[in-house]
Amino acid sequence: MDINWAPFAKALVASVVYSLIGIVMFAISFFVIKLVTPFSIRKEIEEDQNTALAIMIGSVILGLSIIIAAAIGG
Repeated sequence: MDINWAPFAKALVASVVYSLIGIVMFAISFFVIKLVTPFSIRKEIEEDQNTALAIMIGSVILGLSIIIAAAIGG
């Protein structure tokens, strides 16, 4: 039985490349968010226990993830 591994290898490489592109885009987006905010996000969430900010940042992270996944997935 001769198995053709070429389609599997091509799909695997494409998945890895697209995953890396998505992670890089997400990291850049989060870095831009940190630059735009006039205060320390870490200080507000960890020290001041700002739950509203934590929920907002979490929502932004989820939104960015969905947009990046849709853009990569087509």
